[in-house]
Amino acid sequence: MGIVKRNVQVSMVRADLEHIPDYALPPGYAARWHAPGDEHTWVAIHQAAERFVPTSLRVFKREFGSDSELLADRQCFLCDARGKAIGTATAWFDDDYENLPYGRLHWVAVVPEMQGRGLSKPLLSIVLRRMRELGHERAYLSTSTGRVPAINLYLKFGFVPGISNADDYNTWRELQGYLKESVALDGPHQA
Repeated sequence: MGIVKRNVQVSMVRADLEHIPDYALPPGYAARWHAPGDEHTWVAIHQAAERFVPTSLRVFKREFGSDSELLADRQCFLCDARGKAIGTATAWFDDDYENLPYGRLHWVAVVPEMQGRGLSKPLLSIVLRRMRELGHERAYLSTSTGRVPAINLYLKFGFVPGISNADDYNTWRELQGYLKESVALDGPHQA
């Protein structure tokens, strides 16, 4: 079974949050930040979009807790012209990723009927800028090899393979043939 079908967990890192690609929202779309009750909105988006991980309010609470002020600063929703939330991403954090504080691009999703329209690019621009505004100097994310379009998008945004052991290296080496551009698998790109 190939690496994509095996859907192996991988990480990607961005050494700094300078020069974030700037994609504007298309006309008719808007971004807003978490408001009370949006945990249900988040679950609905992920239940529609997520192929690999079952999502629920329990997952939301495990990943983000219940601090609504913290979420209001960090969790973004992309909305259509009617104001309906159709995507989400979170400028989360990890104070001890690879022994350093990192921002974490966390739980990115766009509902299936809106995918393929370039909406993830402005969503990532907004969330990574917010991460920088909140004082983060670097970022990482976790994804899986079954999400090749997402990995290609993250590469466009300056994320590189997070390689900390031989298994990581071998996974990324096997994934190379599925990517739109070749990625370096050694040297300073290691997490």
